[in-house]
Amino acid sequence: MQLTGSEIVIECLKEQGVDTVFGYPGGTILNIYDELYKHSDEITHILTSHEQGAAHAADGYARSTGKVGVCMATSGPGATNLVTGIATAYMDSVPLVAITANVAKSGLGKDSFQEIDIVGVTLPITKHNFIVKEIDSLADTIRRAFYIAKSGRPGPVLVDITKDVTAATAEYVRKAPKPVEREIRHLKEEDIDTAVELIKKAKKPFIFVGGGATISGASKELKEFVGKVNAPVCDSLMGKGAFDGNDDLYMGMLGMHGTKTSNLGVTRCDLLIAIGARFSDRVVGNASTFAKNAKILHIDIDPAEVNKNIKTYASVIGDVREVLARLNVKLPQLDHSEWIRDIKRLREQFPLKYDDSRLTGPYIIETISKVTEGNVILTTEVGQHQMWAAQFFKYDKPRKLITSGGLGTMGYGLGASIGAKMGNKDTTVINIAGDGCFRMNMNEIATATRYNIPIIQVVVNNHVLGMVRQWQTLFYGKRYSNTVLNDAVDFVKLAEAMGAKAYRVTKKEELEPALKEAIALNVPVVIDCQIEPDDKVFPMVAPNASISDVFAEEDLAARGLSE
Repeated sequence: MQLTGSEIVIECLKEQGVDTVFGYPGGTILNIYDELYKHSDEITHILTSHEQGAAHAADGYARSTGKVGVCMATSGPGATNLVTGIATAYMDSVPLVAITANVAKSGLGKDSFQEIDIVGVTLPITKHNFIVKEIDSLADTIRRAFYIAKSGRPGPVLVDITKDVTAATAEYVRKAPKPVEREIRHLKEEDIDTAVELIKKAKKPFIFVGGGATISGASKELKEFVGKVNAPVCDSLMGKGAFDGNDDLYMGMLGMHGTKTSNLGVTRCDLLIAIGARFSDRVVGNASTFAKNAKILHIDIDPAEVNKNIKTYASVIGDVREVLARLNVKLPQLDHSEWIRDIKRLREQFPLKYDDSRLTGPYIIETISKVTEGNVILTTEVGQHQMWAAQFFKYDKPRKLITSGGLGTMGYGLGASIGAKMGNKDTTVINIAGDGCFRMNMNEIATATRYNIPIIQVVVNNHVLGMVRQWQTLFYGKRYSNTVLNDAVDFVKLAEAMGAKAYRVTKKEELEPALKEAIALNVPVVIDCQIEPDDKVFPMVAPNASISDVFAEEDLAARGLSE
């Protein structure tokens, strides 16, 4: 049948099972939006307050559901406003398709009104991108975009369509989406055998779980693998929930704000099994001393990650779920009970703790866990509150923590919470933000109220840029350059002005009733929690230091360095 380019776009979205799109219209994309209007009963469009919010919402939808998230924007500034969200998705391997429209083909390269080479701009931050200048290639390009976004190591794909293509006509034939097979091109049986022998010979193995375990849906296989190896487990920020955080073998996060147990345990182990992790600098600290007593076995889907940041002893390249399934078949039941007892003694010696006499970030996170009984999706912004959310909430399943890891995008979480809620309408979704992060995209509260999307925004409000201030305190002689937010902004009034219900919490005993009421109301809610400006995230590893040099607040006091 003959369809316009705009009709083809919508039909291709329907082919891919897209039920929700996040975006913002403008001149060049109007034809597509006109077609969206006609299909509003099939595809829900959420008009965000800013294009960046649309990209973050599509990202949150994708991370929480495992589906491809979709966002749209017009040319020029509309497209460039997506860039931060696209880069966020790229760093964390999130399947995203961004559809933008550009000026007509005849206007390209002429500095036309709102013209930008968005393909050139996004080339370094997409898995692939396209510009469609001929209508005959439109449908297959969109299909390829979705396949690329979700296959192998997922990532964002941008499709830029010139305006004349959206109005032209071509023959359209519906096609079923190409099935995505698990990536095993580089998976070799000899690598599996080498891994099995390494694991069998290890006396003190430690398992490190990254985001790849979540992306591949490997939780079941991972649990069996941990049981067979009989080893302690740590994770990265992106790996949260792939292995049950309530399990007795779980020792906490690894790295800059990881537990002493995990940091010291990895330093002492003789085999580190890294599963779907990329060895970020925030995990390894000083690379030359990382896991210095261990052979490193790296399991990952992307061969480019092997030996990129950390030299490995052996590797297995392939989809994590498939690799673990094959390892589980060949591994005997092992016993490392003495090693596990040693690590558990570390956990008893160095528990996570905080001042429970007053309202603090950790108390807020633990109260959320208690009130929701863990049945919640937490999105976060970036900073101290993000680390407290990683430390003090026990993630028993994957896709319950939605956060910007690689790019560390302040302003990410609120849009992401809207996307996560649209993809999980029966689950409570709470965004944890610092006041600095909340300021960046707080206009998305208006999006939530426009559509009555019942997200709960908790602001951990210390009136400073908390993580930056922490570094200034510890490493910059308490010179608080531009990190104090002591102005007259009232988040409660601001939230109410945008149509949300709002509470201010200044004491511990006020938090639980506010949370319970917020959940019961089932409307957009902002809870402004006032905490002290100099609360810090501990444990901590100083920049470029060895993870074995992890310190807590009491260590600073012992060195005479506490406040």
